[in-house]
Amino acid sequence: MMVIRPEVIERRLSKLNEYIKVLQSLQKYSLEEFTSNPERYGSAERFFQLAIETTIDIGNHIVADMDLGETRWSSDIPSILEEKGYLSISLRETWIKMIGFRNLLVHDYLDIERETVYQILQEKTEDLIALKKVFAQFL
Repeated sequence: MMVIRPEVIERRLSKLNEYIKVLQSLQKYSLEEFTSNPERYGSAERFFQLAIETTIDIGNHIVADMDLGETRWSSDIPSILEEKGYLSISLRETWIKMIGFRNLLVHDYLDIERETVYQILQEKTEDLIALKKVFAQFL
């Protein structure tokens, strides 16, 4: 078994924290204020993409550095970490849904509903904080 490189995790956790703060700052807007302003909903979409990508990156480093298994898809990472006892089943499921949302943001961006982004912003930003706490255990 290899060793986790804390500097790799720390750098990405710092970025994740930065992205979460931006998302939290966007939570203050009403649905109308959010959906009518391209800078607001565009920022939320981009910072969700970056934040979720960062969780995938951190998880991938943990899986690789600790030689926990093979990953073919991003969604393999939460499953491996749950299987090895580092993640709860519910957080695994939440993270897999996040990865699906990231895929929508990247590949199906023409079909994204602003109201959906707003709802996720209001209800799911805390899930990123829960993942951040899991990753901090590896420092």
